[in-house]
Amino acid sequence: MRGKSKGYLIIVGGAEDKTGECEILRQVPQILSGGGSLAILTTASEQGQESGGEYRAVFEALGVSNVQVLDINTRSEANDENICQTLREAGCIFFTGGDQLRITSIIGGTQCHDVIKQVYESGGDIMGTSAGASAMSSTMIVKGEDNEPSRKCTLKMAPGLDLLEGTIIDQHFDQRGRFGRLLTGVAENPGVLGVGIDEDTAIKLYPDKHFEVIGTNSVTVIDGTDIECSNVSELAQNELLAIVGATVHTLPKGYGFDLNERKVLRIDSHQNNSPKS
Repeated sequence: MRGKSKGYLIIVGGAEDKTGECEILRQVPQILSGGGSLAILTTASEQGQESGGEYRAVFEALGVSNVQVLDINTRSEANDENICQTLREAGCIFFTGGDQLRITSIIGGTQCHDVIKQVYESGGDIMGTSAGASAMSSTMIVKGEDNEPSRKCTLKMAPGLDLLEGTIIDQHFDQRGRFGRLLTGVAENPGVLGVGIDEDTAIKLYPDKHFEVIGTNSVTVIDGTDIECSNVSELAQNELLAIVGATVHTLPKGYGFDLNERKVLRIDSHQNNSPKS
């Protein structure tokens, strides 16, 4: 179970199929095929028991026999050794949706947080949907304007769980009109990749830091490396941004992206999902 240098990160844009083909959620029984338990963390939700019960039923129907639901609601619980031990023994840790700030404010800097990072670094797999997706990165979007153009000072960000560096994740991306707010994040931090993930869509990040797209919609990658100029530092609050030279990729299933090389990949599904440039 801990054969890889790192595990997979499976980052889901939210509203994933739970009743049909369940293409994204089927990743869990596949990665646990050699054994290991699934730990479901419901911290993001204020209705954690309900959310945890729903996902438990889905995963058990998909053939996952050992499912543990951890409804961590306080920092004291996040430092509980019994909970930490359950996480250590998990082959996969799954974060439900809700509010990403609940995840980081309750779990961040605790023993549970340390264990989650250790599990990932030693080959365990981490999966998160919606708020659980945003929390994966070192810096996460907490709040921004939906269905609005890019403007200065409309994006609120905070430290994430630090599982993925150099990337800002946004979720429910196209469905909630979040291109403008992700573009704002990249304009303010051009060295950081913006990755917007649509609903019922996910990226599966491999240990070598390339990802493939899974699901029915698309992933948008905004790369600010070649930005020629922007007015982000010159604007008053809420003024419209001007950005010249940002690179935008829209990637459906069958495509991927190399985060190190910053290039689009075509994924060969007949060769164990190996990337091709």
